[in-house]
Amino acid sequence: MSRRLWTAVGGALLALSLAACSGEGAGGDGARSTDKPGDLTIGVSMPTQTSERWIADGKAVKEKLEQKGYKVDLQYAGDDIPTQSQQVDQMITRGADVLIIAAIDGTALSSQLQAAATAKIPVIAYDRLIRDSPNVDFYVSFDNYKVGVAQANALLVGLGLLNKDGSKGTKTGPFNIELFAGSLDDNNAHFFFNGAMDTLKPFLDNGSLVVKSRQTGIEQVAILRWQQETAQKRMEDLLTSSYNDRSRVDGVLSPYDGLSRGIITALQNAGYGTGTNTMPIVTGQDAEIASVKLINDGVQSSTIFKDTRLLAEQAVIAAEAFLQGKDAEANDTKTYDNGVKVVPSYLLPVQTVYKDDIKPVLIDSGYWTAEEVATGRAKS
Repeated sequence: MSRRLWTAVGGALLALSLAACSGEGAGGDGARSTDKPGDLTIGVSMPTQTSERWIADGKAVKEKLEQKGYKVDLQYAGDDIPTQSQQVDQMITRGADVLIIAAIDGTALSSQLQAAATAKIPVIAYDRLIRDSPNVDFYVSFDNYKVGVAQANALLVGLGLLNKDGSKGTKTGPFNIELFAGSLDDNNAHFFFNGAMDTLKPFLDNGSLVVKSRQTGIEQVAILRWQQETAQKRMEDLLTSSYNDRSRVDGVLSPYDGLSRGIITALQNAGYGTGTNTMPIVTGQDAEIASVKLINDGVQSSTIFKDTRLLAEQAVIAAEAFLQGKDAEANDTKTYDNGVKVVPSYLLPVQTVYKDDIKPVLIDSGYWTAEEVATGRAKS
């Protein structure tokens, strides 16, 4: 695989140091197609263990690689950028043959990726595109723009402006809504938000939807590190500043289940969901078990299911292709420009899950059990 020369003096010194310390995989020739799986190590860098989604991703990738006989160096960074940078450095030093990275900050790993390139270690960006570097070889993810479209449509369906089949609903509004977005340093957050806002725009323009706070820009509505507590505080502030006894929130666009639970807590504390003060329509993403229970209980309206088992499988397929000296198979070579190059990508489909979809989509597929849905807790 061809690699760019690292011309910066400081970068060259780092690369020499890493190559000197590394094992076979990070040597000048990289992994060889004749190596046995047991001789090869895949470094897997995940952002955090505070989200059950990322715990499940790390576990799935590790298990699928180990089933094929590979050694796996799985590290979680605790949502701390310096920690993730250090962990990736260590993976390179210890001789990783491929890196699979779900970045905390998609712009913060440039020096690590350059070191990997110099050591001829392919880099697979996992669900979060790594930006501003030419040294990203592949990207596995879901169609993130369509995730945003699906979230917006779920909000419109919940409010009655649309039917599930996309036809016009029986309600006309106007409905008061508020908008939330993910962390600005996560490239996916922008795709989610853009897909949602493109879908909601006609309804905002004709007055069917009203953002009472007037906070409609992604910089205004973003939640750093996707933190549930931060989302709860912002929802509390919105209720205080923009709503009173004569006005209510009818819907909230939330891009992630963790944020949704924070938003719901703020709404419940303000009296929503009791008596005649019904709970607003709240969207979500990732089908986290606590939120699936809320959907089953009629509290949260919907979530977007991204089957991370399929994502992990695709990451493993891409890693094996690189280890065999081949190009990983992409189904999108145009969409994901990381600021330096268009990164070849494999995008997976998503599903919207309402209450009626929990059994056929989540339980029957084995993603969650009926008991887990009933309790809202995943079995260890």
